[in-house]
Amino acid sequence: MTASTEHALRPEHIPGCYALSKAASWNQNEADWRLMLDIGHGLGLSLADGTLIASTLVLPYGDFAWISMVLVHPAHRRQGHASQLLRTAIAGLRARALTPVLDATPAGRKVYRQEGFRDTWTFKRFLKTGTDDVFRHPPVKREANEVSGEVDFALDREAFGADRAPLLRALQQRLPQAARAQPNGFVLGRDGREARQIGPLVARDAETAMELLQSALAAVPAPLYVDVVYHAPQLHEWLQANGFALQRPFTRMVLGGERAPGNEQLVYLVAGPELG
Repeated sequence: MTASTEHALRPEHIPGCYALSKAASWNQNEADWRLMLDIGHGLGLSLADGTLIASTLVLPYGDFAWISMVLVHPAHRRQGHASQLLRTAIAGLRARALTPVLDATPAGRKVYRQEGFRDTWTFKRFLKTGTDDVFRHPPVKREANEVSGEVDFALDREAFGADRAPLLRALQQRLPQAARAQPNGFVLGRDGREARQIGPLVARDAETAMELLQSALAAVPAPLYVDVVYHAPQLHEWLQANGFALQRPFTRMVLGGERAPGNEQLVYLVAGPELG
């Protein structure tokens, strides 16, 4: 086993964190890592020369916390590094009486189930490649307003299960041309290493969700990621009819709880598996 040292992640580790997500072909850029370390904290494993080879992040939200960015450099996998950092993170959350929650890929789900996590609900990632303008004039029935100033995130608290206003305010600044709001919902977005991501999208009904999605897509060119919840088949069908391809599923998982926090029926696009 390669000798390594466990330590907290600090701003000076961000280039190494970015290198880990790039090696895994994940979409996070350095701005994502800075944001996540601002609202949470991270654990890393580094070699004697300072090279970061593994990471895990914890983002506290109310009485639960998100576990994300469980990454190991390809050259150092299958040595127990991910399990080591995951267990350290879980122990820390248990000491603070916080419920661990995460979004798992199919491969990760097997690992998390062994640690006691249970499935709750699912979503699917769709990718639109290229740089065309297919969404320049979508058939929007009622145009959503562009977000300006402070947004009332009370609906998000109901949907997500906790106040995450600092995260949402940050996302509002990351991709402002995608931000839209109606009385019954809102959508935000952000830039990424490989593609822009649209989400979260929270709405009272599917019609509002579709209007928000189409309006946001009309303002942001591909490449694009959207992570669509299981209960919105009409969004799945519309995206695939308009050039989005299914990439992979994710499963929201909880350790020590019966169900995921919040009300997923109000969620149409998640912010991303690293953010919730």
